Amino acid sequence: MSIGGVEGVEGEERHDFTTAESRQIRDRSLRLLGSLLRPERGRVILTMVVVIISTAAQVAGPALIAYGIDRGLPALLDRDWFPIGATVAAYLVAGIVGAVLIAWYTVLTAKIGQAILFDLRTRVFLHTQQLSLEFHESYTSGRIIARQTSDLDSIKELLDSGVNQLVQGALYMVFVAVGMFLVDGTSGLILLAALVPLAVLTRWFQKRSQRLFRRTRVASARLIVQFVETMTGIRAVKAFRKEKRNEKEFGDLVEDYRDVNSKVIQLFGIFDPGLVLMGNVTLAVILVVGGLRVADGSLAIGALLAALLYARQFFGPAQDMAMFYNSYQSAAAALEKISGVLEEKPGVADPTDPIDLWAANGAVEFEGVEFAYRADRVILPEFDLAIPAGQTIALVGSTGAGKSTLAKLMARFYDPSRGRVTLDGVDLRRLHPKDLRRAIVMVTQEAYLFSGSVAENIALGKPDATMVEIVAAAKAVGAHEFIESLPAGYETDVNKRGGRVSAGQRQLLSFARAFLADPVVLILDEATASLDIPSERLVQEGLTTLLADRTAIIIAHRLSTVAIADRVLVMEHGRIVEDGTPRDLIAGTGRFAQLHAAWRDSLV
Repeated sequence: MSIGGVEGVEGEERHDFTTAESRQIRDRSLRLLGSLLRPERGRVILTMVVVIISTAAQVAGPALIAYGIDRGLPALLDRDWFPIGATVAAYLVAGIVGAVLIAWYTVLTAKIGQAILFDLRTRVFLHTQQLSLEFHESYTSGRIIARQTSDLDSIKELLDSGVNQLVQGALYMVFVAVGMFLVDGTSGLILLAALVPLAVLTRWFQKRSQRLFRRTRVASARLIVQFVETMTGIRAVKAFRKEKRNEKEFGDLVEDYRDVNSKVIQLFGIFDPGLVLMGNVTLAVILVVGGLRVADGSLAIGALLAALLYARQFFGPAQDMAMFYNSYQSAAAALEKISGVLEEKPGVADPTDPIDLWAANGAVEFEGVEFAYRADRVILPEFDLAIPAGQTIALVGSTGAGKSTLAKLMARFYDPSRGRVTLDGVDLRRLHPKDLRRAIVMVTQEAYLFSGSVAENIALGKPDATMVEIVAAAKAVGAHEFIESLPAGYETDVNKRGGRVSAGQRQLLSFARAFLADPVVLILDEATASLDIPSERLVQEGLTTLLADRTAIIIAHRLSTVAIADRVLVMEHGRIVEDGTPRDLIAGTGRFAQLHAAWRDSLV
């Protein structure tokens, strides 16, 4: 089974995209952005109206000044106060309207941005949680964290300030150009001519910054991945004295991040002064041409002053828009990666027409099952197995024999490449997810505990369980005594990942959790591996209680656990090579008898 979606996400961290790939990624990002904006379209339209009116009010200033100078002052000499008074009043009204609407616009954009971020953050969490185990086994935890942290922060920065810079800057430049042509067409043409070198410089900046900002995002993501994986695996780092190697690897990543950011700064070091130079040259040309025209009487002094003010205002937003492009490139790269995760499809899809399982007996059957993680490596070839309801099966065999794969198929963490796995005759792919998770529970060696109390962790499989039920479950598997010895008993906070309790105690809590969930099929995948010999003997009685009256599959290297099974299956290379009761197989001369003899000798 290839994981094409994951490969696609990893591909986004390359720098060499084909045209088709770039278009596909861009289209995917635009679809995501459109779906985020759709619920806010009413507020977006209102925001557009507000920003248009507010920008027009701001741009009206120089034109009003020109009118006041060219019309108001001559009228004032004739003792006509109305033109100058009306100009001053209009200037004040435009200023007040512009300020009020800008404030309103800021509030509206903030609400839109927060709504989009809330929606996107929730989508990423819910979607990654729903994705199949194959995705999470291939997509590193550091990269998932980067999607939820640094990538969303980049989009937040764009929504908080970048969009304002773009919308206000673009509208401002358009309105300034219109105002310039209305005041003086010749000055407007000079400004229009200045757009040619401005467009060339901007295009040059865009082409180089796009590549650099993508490299910035990749370098940042690699830093986060390295940090998260180092901290997550800190025990292994300490155990194998990997600190020095990590120091060098992290140092190289930091150096790469510093280098790419240095190139970004150099890029802005050329672009920003270029904008300033163009603005000053354009202003000088308008001043010279306009001054000559004022001298020969073909241009009023107020119109020249307004043209100069407009020319000065025109290039200011261009610098702001350059800063927007900084935020945009970073956010666009982040949106590409987030959209890639959201486009992932669960390898184990929910049924479109699910079958409800009102009462289950627990009979499990593998019918012509073939499974491969990759197309070139088949784990289970044409596998058939029938497990009657209530039977306890022990799976033994060498590492890589396919035992855990069998368990994952039974828990429907994966679907078979061919054939089917059934529960009471119903294909697992047809069962309603709530029925499947209630009917089949898997306890692994990891025994993961979440932050919270001991009682809350036991109640994970049955959130509405009473305290009496929680205590009864703990007693059933032999966990009650050690829980009572904890500082606050069942209310003790286990701390991050169960750091307050030992590995064996975590496993006992996972048994209590499974007992309380009361599934009809229970899978124990190396569930006793973290227990020492005395603890394992202590929990045998609890295991017997846990497995009673239900179908159970035990995967264990420790053959002491196998003794409680009704039936033992020995697997090699994805096939069952021995099948019988523990007593019969031990009495024989096959593979299980050899394994049992070796285990017995190890105890001497």
